[in-house]
Amino acid sequence: MHDRLIDVELDGALRPRTLADYVGQKKLKEKLAVYLEAARNRSEALDHVLLYGPPGLGKTTLAHIIAYELGVGIRITSGPAIEKPGDLAAILTNALDEGDVLFIDEIHRLGRVAEEHLYPAMEDFKIDIILGQGPAARTLRLDLPRFTLIGATTRPGLITGPMRSRFGIIEHLEYYTEAELAQGVNRDAQLLGFGLAEEAALEIGRRARGTMRIAKRLLRRVRDYAEVAGEEIISLARAQAALNELGTDEMGLDARDRAILESLIKKFAGGPVGLETLATAVSEDKATLEEIYEPFLIQKGFIKRTPRGRVATERAYQHLGYSYTPQAQAELFSELEDTLNGS
Repeated sequence: MHDRLIDVELDGALRPRTLADYVGQKKLKEKLAVYLEAARNRSEALDHVLLYGPPGLGKTTLAHIIAYELGVGIRITSGPAIEKPGDLAAILTNALDEGDVLFIDEIHRLGRVAEEHLYPAMEDFKIDIILGQGPAARTLRLDLPRFTLIGATTRPGLITGPMRSRFGIIEHLEYYTEAELAQGVNRDAQLLGFGLAEEAALEIGRRARGTMRIAKRLLRRVRDYAEVAGEEIISLARAQAALNELGTDEMGLDARDRAILESLIKKFAGGPVGLETLATAVSEDKATLEEIYEPFLIQKGFIKRTPRGRVATERAYQHLGYSYTPQAQAELFSELEDTLNGS
């Protein structure tokens, strides 16, 4: 088994190559299948695609699949890597052939000047290059091969209106169900050459926060525990023990999630408390708290957003083993106010 594991390059070999192999996102796959077939039938480049959603849901994987399904090459870069128009011009003029895919991750972080140079490239497949400086400078317009730009972002609200309007296909990726996550880790286990009980796969899916990337990471760590124990088939008991050791509880909460809820309940009597204050209390960056931890806690019903701030729900109290009544919460909040007032 070890020989097989060594031969497998995880990041490449485990990535699905076709839409048929891609697990989950059923509605999105159905639409993409139509778009891809139409583009192939017309022998045209696919229209530009914007994929958005939380991290770890498969935006990069879909970009690779689109390129594979179209039989074209793919060039991968990111918004922060394109600082100047010259960086963009180098990619567009030297790295792309007819019909190729250009994938820009974190496209919302693309520099504004570079973004403006991208507009004619997306619309007219031309790019303007400035030669020289000062009064002697002149503009040279170059023709580009017809390509497909795929942009990925976790923060679609930061993409400008002019940029968004130039994408012909705009799709949102949803969180995965537990069954879809179990299907995904089962596929990886088969490719890696080890056994995984159906109940163990479902347990990993249950604790993976609706995110395929997390499910795959948990599978690899559970596999480590099973290998050290000399087990070739991962059982439910082994998966549960390993996941508990990793600090991921039965609801998918990790140590940082629990610290956030503990802080809300014990330091702020359940809230409401502002985002910046809560971030300071748990020694976490405000953006990380808002974009990484909070969406899952809200989705699972542990936190509510109110006009006055974040509030821990009754479910959060119960999950952490605290008794919850409106009266008890009011008393805690009263004690907190007394402490803050120095009484």
